[in-house]
Amino acid sequence: MVKALILAGGFGKRLQPLTIDRPKPLVEVGGKPILQWQIEWLRAQGIRDIVLAVGYLRTRVFEVMGDGSKFGVRLFYSVEEEPLGTGGAIKNASKFLEDDVFVVLNGDVITNLRIEPLINSLGGGVIASVALVPMRSPYGVVNVDGEGFIREFREKPLLEHLINAGVYAFTREIMNYLPDKGDIEVTAFPKLASERRIKGVVYRDVYWKSVDTVKDVEEVEGVIKNVFPG
Repeated sequence: MVKALILAGGFGKRLQPLTIDRPKPLVEVGGKPILQWQIEWLRAQGIRDIVLAVGYLRTRVFEVMGDGSKFGVRLFYSVEEEPLGTGGAIKNASKFLEDDVFVVLNGDVITNLRIEPLINSLGGGVIASVALVPMRSPYGVVNVDGEGFIREFREKPLLEHLINAGVYAFTREIMNYLPDKGDIEVTAFPKLASERRIKGVVYRDVYWKSVDTVKDVEEVEGVIKNVFPG
């Protein structure tokens, strides 16, 4: 199976005070760090070699995650001496990603989506595929009829818009598009789109949540045992 890179160098300012003494991916949700949930999710899909791109409070990541053996995987560390952005972080980790195809995910994502469809989308000139999920409204929605009577209250429904889920599959050729410093979403992806070399894979019946705030932690804790039973 392919290797995976987890972008685990985030500060997590909006998660303070939880991130005062730990980087964002080590924030615990349901009794485990986000990173552990991600590693177990990758391992369940056959991925055993995982690179962690670390920066902020990286020694804490070394201490908590170790060499990965306690999670049944092998962990490698790509160190950022300064924040490089998502694109720069991937390029900085290129020496660990020598295979033709590899997977990348943001270090704050909790999901149960399957990676295989992303990998299968590569080829025929396509060098990048992006997991897309429906956007969930942050607010409840009210439907009103033509006379102004309220017909329905819907609590935070899924919308028609699709958003970047922060899970990707790439071929090695992506390295030719990456900046030394900067985010892949604003550098490489627009160029790849203009060249028709990037595809989106839509996932509608999966769980996905980016843990960005303390409120997100509380929300995920309420459902995570059902998402990942056992």
